[in-house]
Amino acid sequence: MAASSFIKILAPLRGVTIRTFRRVFAPAIAESGFTEAITPFVSAMPGVDPLKDREVSGFEPGVTVQFIGKDPAALEYCLERIKSIGYRTADLNCGCPFPMVRNKGRGSGLLRTPDVLGRMLESGCRVMGPGNFSVKARLGVEQNDELLRLMPLLNSFPLRFLTVHPRTAKAMYEGECDMAAFDRIREAATIPLICNGPGGQMIGRPFVRSLGERADIMELLARYVEESRAELCGEKPVLGRLKELLSYWREIPYWSRRWNLVKISRSLAELKLALA
Repeated sequence: MAASSFIKILAPLRGVTIRTFRRVFAPAIAESGFTEAITPFVSAMPGVDPLKDREVSGFEPGVTVQFIGKDPAALEYCLERIKSIGYRTADLNCGCPFPMVRNKGRGSGLLRTPDVLGRMLESGCRVMGPGNFSVKARLGVEQNDELLRLMPLLNSFPLRFLTVHPRTAKAMYEGECDMAAFDRIREAATIPLICNGPGGQMIGRPFVRSLGERADIMELLARYVEESRAELCGEKPVLGRLKELLSYWREIPYWSRRWNLVKISRSLAELKLALA
């Protein structure tokens, strides 16, 4: 089942599409027609209060909070906390491909534990209510039919939608998307389905790359630096945040000529010189 064509979601990119990014680049986000954004994942772990995470420390309209974890009780607590400040939609990360995450049974690792996944879905749908809890997943960990085999389980819950990144976790972000595998999932889905990637309804990397070609990008970047310095403690984390963003632009001619200097910059002053 296809999701509404009026939905266009800014994908969560760890360290990039964060709250400060969403605020500074709000005009570009609106111009691109995004109807909402999903936060980079917030940990749902026992004893962790999500409201202490700067991503969700205050309510942000038009934003869905994504959680990562494998403890249903911890997820319930986190969802109740974000509901208390106004959030009405949440998302479960079943797609993070990094081995250090999936080997602990979180992110894409949840696809290997259907019983745990089922309890996470039950908790999410119960706390958020029917049609307010969604899932973002990969085709599988190593095989492209792992998610397909889980569709009866996913179809049994009143999910807002299922977002599929059409690669396996093992493939990370390399190679072509497997659209044939995505089509098989679409045929099996009785819940709304969204494709993550170029041409899909959830877009991240292509949008972030496009920012590097904007005529007003230097003005926006200066504001991003200013707001990051006010938010973070010390110059090093600000520099790291900027390099993460600029890495998405290194194939654009203007930025590619400067990238080698950018990546070895040891201070904001050096970075400014590299961009001159």
